[in-house]
Amino acid sequence: MSDTPRTFRDRREAGRVLAGDLARYRGRGDLLVLGLARGGVPVGWEVASFLRAPLDVCLVRKLGVPQWPELAMGAVATGGGVVLNDDLLRSLGISDDQVRDAVARETAELHRREQAYRAGRGPLTLAGRTAVLVDDGIATGASMIAAVRSVRQSGATQIVVGVPVGPASVCRRLRDEADDVTCSTMPAHFRAVGEVFEDFHQVSDEEVRDLLATPTDEHGEVTENR
Repeated sequence: MSDTPRTFRDRREAGRVLAGDLARYRGRGDLLVLGLARGGVPVGWEVASFLRAPLDVCLVRKLGVPQWPELAMGAVATGGGVVLNDDLLRSLGISDDQVRDAVARETAELHRREQAYRAGRGPLTLAGRTAVLVDDGIATGASMIAAVRSVRQSGATQIVVGVPVGPASVCRRLRDEADDVTCSTMPAHFRAVGEVFEDFHQVSDEEVRDLLATPTDEHGEVTENR
């Protein structure tokens, strides 16, 4: 891990760099890589390829405030992990029923998208496995925390978080949730994930489906992290 600013050509290059930082897990028989859809899936494919592990998808949905859907009051992930902004809930007077309705609505959307991405394939079993959760970066960490909690509820014995970029403070905070956290670069003046990518296009549903349907190579290459 480094706090020296660096840029990545695209998510695939970032995945190769991150894979090198996670090389200690390479070849473990209990390993499973989960890419957070959508941007984490191209990164996760490269990580899974190098680590010689299967790849699956993990979805996280924002929980919008009832009156202002664009304002996030929390997040929910595949498997039921929920993170809530308690201060915001109190200040806006949002009721428990409203929160439950939002969680139910977004959970239904998660299930719909999972089926679409996997093209009818069922999710890979997490119980008793080491799960590596990968995204293209973190900002507040709320989505990743929701994902970690869901994976833990699903029975993973060890949870590793891996991201190409994020603020040092959030990477440290994630260590309270996950068993291991790797962040390839932590800019001293972090502003946004996309700033370290030359190509940060919005990943399409089709790209996610194609990557999930492409077997991870057992001879992945790695880009040195300088």
